[in-house]
Amino acid sequence: MKIKDWLQSLSFRTGAIVLICCIPFYILSFAQMLLPISTTAKGILWAVLFGLAKTCQYGGLTILGVEGYKRLRNKFRKQ
Repeated sequence: MKIKDWLQSLSFRTGAIVLICCIPFYILSFAQMLLPISTTAKGILWAVLFGLAKTCQYGGLTILGVEGYKRLRNKFRKQ
């Protein structure tokens, strides 16, 4: 629960940056298949890079979701 609370305390800009970081990890997770290495190494690289992509994706969405809600709530309070 502490990780979720910490993520929710981060800014909207941080959430956008974290979410954008998932793109290179997705690209690398599939591009590494072109490397001349063993199938086992490719599988391990894919799992690590794809896991990082998913971590960035869900972390970014967690940050953006909370911050986006706060921005919307504050906008309606001012009116």
